[in-house]
Amino acid sequence: MALQDKYAELIQSATSLGVSGLSVAEQNAVLHIAGTTQSTADYDSLWALYDKIDPGMNSGDLVLNLDIKADAGAQLKVTTDSTNLNIRSTPSTEGEIVGKAAHDEVVTLVEKTDDSWWKIKTVNGEEGYAYAQYLSPL
Repeated sequence: MALQDKYAELIQSATSLGVSGLSVAEQNAVLHIAGTTQSTADYDSLWALYDKIDPGMNSGDLVLNLDIKADAGAQLKVTTDSTNLNIRSTPSTEGEIVGKAAHDEVVTLVEKTDDSWWKIKTVNGEEGYAYAQYLSPL
C-alpha cells in the first residue's frame, strides 16, 4: 500500500480543515505532511486521526509537522478543560509558576518559543511561558 493511500484520510482531513501551506511528499519510504492549522482543535484532531490510522504511531512511516496559526500580538483563548493554565518562568514544566490564566481567559501571544511552549501575557500583565496545547487563536 502506498503511503499516500494509507494516510489518505489524514490528507483529506487536513485539506478539509483548510491547513494552509499544506505539503505532502514522500521521501525514503517516509511520508512528510506539513502545514499550518487554523486552531488548536484542528491540530489536535489531525494528530488524533494519525493515531487512529497508526495506533501508537509505531510505523515510523509518517512525519507530521503541523504548526498552529498565531502571530505575535494575537489574542489566544485558554482552552484547558476547566482548570487554570500555569504560566512559567521558563518553557518547561520545571520552570517556576509565575502566574495563572483561567479557563476561557483571553491572553496575548508574545512569541512562539517552540511548538510546545508559547510566551504569553495576561490582561493583568503576568508574562511567561504556557503549554501551547491549551491555547487557541481567536
